[in-house]
Amino acid sequence: MLCMTVTESIITIAIVAGATMLTRFLPFFIFPEGRQAPAYIRYLGTVLPFAVIGLLVVYCLKDAVFADTHALPELLALGFILVLHFIKHNALITILGGTIFYMVLVQNFFTA
Repeated sequence: MLCMTVTESIITIAIVAGATMLTRFLPFFIFPEGRQAPAYIRYLGTVLPFAVIGLLVVYCLKDAVFADTHALPELLALGFILVLHFIKHNALITILGGTIFYMVLVQNFFTA
């Protein structure tokens, strides 16, 4: 078993913290408050959230068809999420409600 020394641990934590801070602060240095971002950055800001959500849906459902339940709990949860989002228009409520609904399904009704 490999263990890091205290010095190595501190250096690792410092590098990770520095890299995290750099990715958080760099956009504010590149695009200061008085300066408008380039058109392609604004375009990415409008299309990437939808692309990420689509990617997450595909990733979450990719193995569901081959499960014993043939994606039934996933499809029920997806329908519940859509209805909940159209009713509430709140991403946090939709995410929490969908997660809770899916976990209740797989732990109580679709147990193996």
